[in-house]
Amino acid sequence: MAQPGTDERVARSTDGVSIAFNTLGTGAPALVFVHGGLANRGFWWHQLESLSNKHQVVTLDLAGHGGSGSDRRVWSILQFAQDVRAVVATLALSKVVLVGNSLGGPVALEAAALLPGRVIGVIGVDTLHDAAAQEEPAAIRARAQEFARDSSGSCHAMVGQLFHLGAHAELRKWAEREMCAVPPSVVVPMLESFAGYDMAAAFRRAGVPIRAINGDLWPTSVERNRMVAADFDVTVMPHTGHYPMLEQPDEFNRLLLEVVAGITSAPFPRRPPD
Repeated sequence: MAQPGTDERVARSTDGVSIAFNTLGTGAPALVFVHGGLANRGFWWHQLESLSNKHQVVTLDLAGHGGSGSDRRVWSILQFAQDVRAVVATLALSKVVLVGNSLGGPVALEAAALLPGRVIGVIGVDTLHDAAAQEEPAAIRARAQEFARDSSGSCHAMVGQLFHLGAHAELRKWAEREMCAVPPSVVVPMLESFAGYDMAAAFRRAGVPIRAINGDLWPTSVERNRMVAADFDVTVMPHTGHYPMLEQPDEFNRLLLEVVAGITSAPFPRRPPD
């Protein structure tokens, strides 16, 4: 699942870290895909190739992942959002839908707040299940410590929870290889930085329509999310786990284009770009 031959470039985040990205195709809005924690832009391979006949498609590696730099002192969702902002700015994109899987969901929300007038919508992919949910910081720190103690075992156990039992054996093996290659020097401080993160505030800051295309491993709290951000909706893909874009790529792409079309056609007061 290597990236196909595309225009591969590098942007610089606010802290100077190099952010590798690919872009293919033309057409607005541009679709900027943000992977989850321990993943990389290769998780969007089917979208980069298949959707570029309708839209400009951009896939990027967040700092510490894939081909991007890892010489970062502060690891946080907010800093990852700066990685996304840097790519959008480098390409001078003026009309963007951010699509984020897992950790990429809150990263996309924060990036939308950094790009007023440019981002017209955020689409989470098996993420943004409950804006009001908050995990105890102690539990998050304990998970980070366990990963520091046994990174291989922790990673394999985590990946095993992301698929329906017995489903997609080859895809699961590939995901394990990709994700468990991320060094603990990146994963541990990244996990630690999640303690105390306010997801509801990110929903409010985004300032754009928020959608989700989620699998059915975990429920999505639609009404709770709408209490935080009224313009929220979700499409659930049955019998699909954490990576709908890889497990059922054709159906996912069809649904994604429908959601993008809905966002594009809806009236939205856009603030001028920064």
